[in-house]
Amino acid sequence: MNLLEAEPNNTYTVQEINTEDEDMNAFLFRLGCYTGEPITLISKKKKNCIVAIKDGRYSLDNLLAEAIIV
Repeated sequence: MNLLEAEPNNTYTVQEINTEDEDMNAFLFRLGCYTGEPITLISKKKKNCIVAIKDGRYSLDNLLAEAIIV
Protein backbone atom coordinates (compact mmCIF):
# COMPACT_ATOMS: atom_id res chain seq x y z
CA MET A 1 0.00 0.00 0.00
CA ASN A 2 1.15 3.55 -0.49
CA LEU A 3 1.33 6.24 2.18
CA LEU A 4 -2.06 7.72 1.16
CA GLU A 5 -3.74 4.40 2.03
CA ALA A 6 -1.98 4.10 5.41
CA GLU A 7 -3.57 4.88 8.78
CA PRO A 8 -2.44 7.98 10.72
CA ASN A 9 -0.52 7.61 13.99
CA ASN A 10 1.23 4.44 12.81
CA THR A 11 4.84 3.74 11.94
CA TYR A 12 5.63 1.86 8.75
CA THR A 13 8.77 0.70 6.97
CA VAL A 14 9.40 2.07 3.50
CA GLN A 15 9.34 -0.91 1.12
CA GLU A 16 9.90 0.98 -2.13
CA ILE A 17 9.94 4.41 -3.73
CA ASN A 18 7.75 4.00 -6.81
CA THR A 19 8.70 6.84 -9.14
CA GLU A 20 10.50 7.30 -12.44
CA ASP A 21 11.23 10.96 -11.61
CA GLU A 22 14.86 11.21 -10.51
CA ASP A 23 14.31 14.65 -8.93
CA MET A 24 11.50 13.30 -6.75
CA ASN A 25 13.60 10.28 -5.82
CA ALA A 26 16.56 12.48 -4.89
CA PHE A 27 14.33 14.81 -2.84
CA LEU A 28 12.89 11.93 -0.82
CA PHE A 29 16.38 10.50 -0.31
CA ARG A 30 17.57 13.87 1.07
CA LEU A 31 14.69 13.77 3.56
CA GLY A 32 15.86 10.34 4.70
CA CYS A 33 13.01 8.48 3.02
CA TYR A 34 14.44 5.38 1.38
CA THR A 35 13.91 1.61 1.42
CA GLY A 36 14.09 0.08 4.89
CA GLU A 37 13.65 3.37 6.74
CA PRO A 38 10.82 3.77 9.28
CA ILE A 39 8.27 6.49 8.51
CA THR A 40 5.45 7.66 10.78
CA LEU A 41 2.26 9.03 9.27
CA ILE A 42 1.16 11.73 11.68
CA SER A 43 -1.90 13.03 9.83
CA LYS A 44 -3.60 13.10 6.44
CA LYS A 45 -5.34 16.07 4.89
CA LYS A 46 -7.06 16.50 1.55
CA LYS A 47 -3.98 17.74 -0.33
CA ASN A 48 -1.06 16.57 1.82
CA CYS A 49 0.07 14.44 4.72
CA ILE A 50 2.40 15.07 7.63
CA VAL A 51 5.10 12.47 8.22
CA ALA A 52 7.98 12.00 10.62
CA ILE A 53 11.21 10.71 9.12
CA LYS A 54 14.20 10.33 11.42
CA ASP A 55 14.20 13.50 13.57
CA GLY A 56 12.15 15.72 11.24
CA ARG A 57 8.52 16.39 10.38
CA TYR A 58 7.60 17.03 6.79
CA SER A 59 4.52 17.89 4.78
CA LEU A 60 4.33 15.78 1.63
CA ASP A 61 1.88 16.46 -1.17
CA ASN A 62 -0.25 13.61 -2.45
CA LEU A 63 2.04 12.94 -5.42
CA LEU A 64 5.01 12.31 -3.13
CA ALA A 65 2.94 10.31 -0.62
CA GLU A 66 1.58 8.11 -3.40
CA ALA A 67 5.14 7.24 -4.51
CA ILE A 68 6.10 5.90 -1.06
CA ILE A 69 5.19 2.22 -0.73
CA VAL A 70 4.99 0.98 2.87
